Amino acid sequence: MAFFRTLSVADSVPTLVGDGVTLRTPQMGDHQAWSDLRTLSRDFLRPWEPIWPTDDLTRNAFRRRLKRYAREMEQDQAYPFFVFGPDGALVGGVTLSQVRRGVAQACSVGYWMGQPYAGRGLMTAAMRALTPFVFDGLKLRRLEAACLPRNAASIRLLEKIGFEREGCARQYLCIDGIWQDHLLYALLRGPRLV
Repeated sequence: MAFFRTLSVADSVPTLVGDGVTLRTPQMGDHQAWSDLRTLSRDFLRPWEPIWPTDDLTRNAFRRRLKRYAREMEQDQAYPFFVFGPDGALVGGVTLSQVRRGVAQACSVGYWMGQPYAGRGLMTAAMRALTPFVFDGLKLRRLEAACLPRNAASIRLLEKIGFEREGCARQYLCIDGIWQDHLLYALLRGPRLV
């Protein structure tokens, strides 16, 4: 019974379409493309991500990941998307996490891009496709992002789509095995949305 509930939760999250990109929730059939892209991009992504578990790219780990995603979507805690390019190839991913309701009405966003697709504007298009889902679909008021001060590409992306820098959090996240400072950004619902 839980298997069918998992399918229905993922099916209730819309597929998002942007300028040359499509965003949809991950499915088991995506495992090979995801694993291949992450393997190919490992050295490219390492400076920007937490250390990967040793079994991270296995089919069983991916299955566990999908179960966690389904649970988090069902509980309105997180919404993961894979990003597909104009030719239908998997190019990266973006996740809305730490959804906070009540008086906050906010969430965080994190993203990654496969090395072969970096610098082509695909993540900018993906983030632009995602923001209406955040503000109109989920009815949130604030979208937050954090990035390393040396990640010029991420800073450019966030500022290009209207995020504003709000400060710096010291030793905010453990990235590549080191607790590192992060710049904090936010995009608010309203006229600033680009």
